[in-house]
Amino acid sequence: MTRILTIEDDETTAQEIVAELSQHGFEVDWEKDGKAGLDRALGGHYDLITLDRMLPTLDGLAIVTALREQHIDTPVLMISALSDVDERIDGLRAGGDDYLVKPFASEEMAARVEVLLRRRNRPGRQTHLRVADLELDLVARQVHRGDLELDLLPTEFRLLEYMMRNSGQIITRTMLFESVWGYHFDPGTNIIDVHIGRLRRKVDAPGLSPLIHTVRGSGYTLNEYC
Repeated sequence: MTRILTIEDDETTAQEIVAELSQHGFEVDWEKDGKAGLDRALGGHYDLITLDRMLPTLDGLAIVTALREQHIDTPVLMISALSDVDERIDGLRAGGDDYLVKPFASEEMAARVEVLLRRRNRPGRQTHLRVADLELDLVARQVHRGDLELDLLPTEFRLLEYMMRNSGQIITRTMLFESVWGYHFDPGTNIIDVHIGRLRRKVDAPGLSPLIHTVRGSGYTLNEYC
């Protein structure tokens, strides 16, 4: 059974999340304290985490940052009353996979959870990708550029996977936003450019032939040839 951890200090909201996800057949554990929630997330082998942004003892940003630093790539749906674009960007930059603003419809929350789980468990897909000397292994969760192993954050890993699966094609920001983050493009955010910039610094380190190219006015492409 799919196991989900809900870290939420508001009892009413937590009960709403637990009830809705339980109706969808998920096993849901609830923790209302930040530090205790992180401990459970680190040791509980969960398939997904719903994470409140503001928590006692340890906030949501610190929790998701700690998980990613431990190379735990469990999908995280961040849920918060903080709705500003900058707050959403901070949550995603820290390693969150999606961001839902309170108040929310329970059905939308469940749908976002299902999207994140589908993205994680897509069957029958090629698990080893290669473009030039860049290799991505989905089973081992490793990326190499020649003999150099690249240390990618989970969102960077998914972004690179999508670009490698579509290598040679022009990939728009809308395509990246909807395929990697799972929701419609927000023209008010530069999160795509930020993540592409970070990924490019790792993949196309000084001295290496660039693979990630900007297509002016259109988007990006990952290609051995510019």
